Amino acid sequence: MDRLTDELDEIQSGIRIIAVTKNVGADRTEEAIRAGIRHIGENRAEGLIEKRGKIDADVSWHFIGSLQSRKVKDVIHLIDFLHSLDRKSLAKEIQKRAERPVNCFVQVNVSGEQSKHGLAPEAVIPFIKELEAYDKIRVIGLMTMAPNTDDEQKIRQTFAGLKKLQLEVASLGLPYAPCTECSMGMSNDYRIAAEEGATFVRIGTALVGSESEA
Repeated sequence: MDRLTDELDEIQSGIRIIAVTKNVGADRTEEAIRAGIRHIGENRAEGLIEKRGKIDADVSWHFIGSLQSRKVKDVIHLIDFLHSLDRKSLAKEIQKRAERPVNCFVQVNVSGEQSKHGLAPEAVIPFIKELEAYDKIRVIGLMTMAPNTDDEQKIRQTFAGLKKLQLEVASLGLPYAPCTECSMGMSNDYRIAAEEGATFVRIGTALVGSESEA
């Protein structure tokens, strides 16, 4: 982990590493915490509930997968960050179930791939403006996933596109949507994401052996 942290700091200081623990148990997750990890990411409600029940540690919990509206009630009180806000029905359910404002990333499908979740870039600002009525949602940033390709230029363009959009939202000065953060980059492309302005990277395979970081 120290090597990974040093490498990211050389590119851009202050990047926070989210250890994605989907395919490892609570014991392995606790090893990562003892090694200094302070952000844990889960993309399944069941995995999050299990680990929160077993791990008592001063860490931030992130839900990074697509969240079904019917499962909001099961996870919303267990997380500090949600990385996949992408529709009004989900916002309504969060507003209904949350007891406090939730730090949310709006998920953006920058690459335009049909297989990926998220809003089209042109829909992001109108969507965020609609969230003014939801006092349990605080839009702290945007999230995207790069296309599954070896073409570094396409990956870089995707991350650069998210960063540009994040700055546009931040410039609006919306009190409920400061949008200062970019969640992007996984084990195979975190270096590029860091170079393009990521503030959170989701690392599974390269850190804890988890196979899925989405």
